[in-house]
Amino acid sequence: MGFFSDPLKRRPTQPPGRVAIRPRRVEFDWDTAPLVWLPNEPIASYVLSSLNLVIPEGERMMIQAFHEALPQVRDEKLREDMLGFIGQEQLHAEAHDAVMNQVFSRHGINPIAFSNQMQYFFRKTLGVGSSADPRANQQRLIERLGIAASAEHMFAFMGDWALNADLEQFGADPQMLDLYRWHGAEEVEHRAVAHEVAAYFGTGYMRRSISMIITWPIFIGWLLRAAMYLNRNDPSTPNIGYPRFIFGVISATRRGLLPGLSKWFWSGLSTFVPGFHPDSVGSTAQALAYVAQSPAAKQVHA
Repeated sequence: MGFFSDPLKRRPTQPPGRVAIRPRRVEFDWDTAPLVWLPNEPIASYVLSSLNLVIPEGERMMIQAFHEALPQVRDEKLREDMLGFIGQEQLHAEAHDAVMNQVFSRHGINPIAFSNQMQYFFRKTLGVGSSADPRANQQRLIERLGIAASAEHMFAFMGDWALNADLEQFGADPQMLDLYRWHGAEEVEHRAVAHEVAAYFGTGYMRRSISMIITWPIFIGWLLRAAMYLNRNDPSTPNIGYPRFIFGVISATRRGLLPGLSKWFWSGLSTFVPGFHPDSVGSTAQALAYVAQSPAAKQVHA
């Protein structure tokens, strides 16, 4: 049956309706966490662990954009959802920072060089507008909100995958698995917020489509680059090399260790359907059921 009960992996069919989004504190103990946390599967471990290198600065970019957008939002329910989103994303960033600073460093990997690249990309390339023209800064904000909506669709897709993937069969480290499932559950829970904020600011079909075309390939590229960085700097494993690494990724997707490439593609393509809404991704009831029993969340209240 594994560390997590089988019934939790079956999606509840009864939706809970609209829920109040709120941050939940978690507590992990990374003192003994392995770097290759899927035993004998270094490539899959590096790809999933690459999220720890990429996600924190991306989430801080979205938090910054939401803070910039909040004064212009008059819809009280949307404001409430935005504040809950900000709180959750802040805790996500802190949790992944802890993996970088504790797990990676303990295993001989210095995350600073890659983290600095992420800071430059998200804070400079996708940072706050600095034009003397307020209209240009407003358009930049809208673009950033559109990118946030596209990124959040990816995170919701990956969160839904994490909640349903049977990684226990591969001997996954329970704490690492809980990290991704707790984070993934909250991504499913707040999957519509960034989309609705972008729509509130006038991001229509064409702009949303362009954001998706730009965001998804860049994000996947960053993840693969971060995974290769982990492999090159892990003193316990040989440098696999790019061609073999890519073949290893494809093999891992086919065996269920990583999200399937075809499912990833079709999930992205679904956003181009007119009238698309993120509520079609995942199950809120399943997400809430998971966070209610997450070991890391329960540890805080023990």
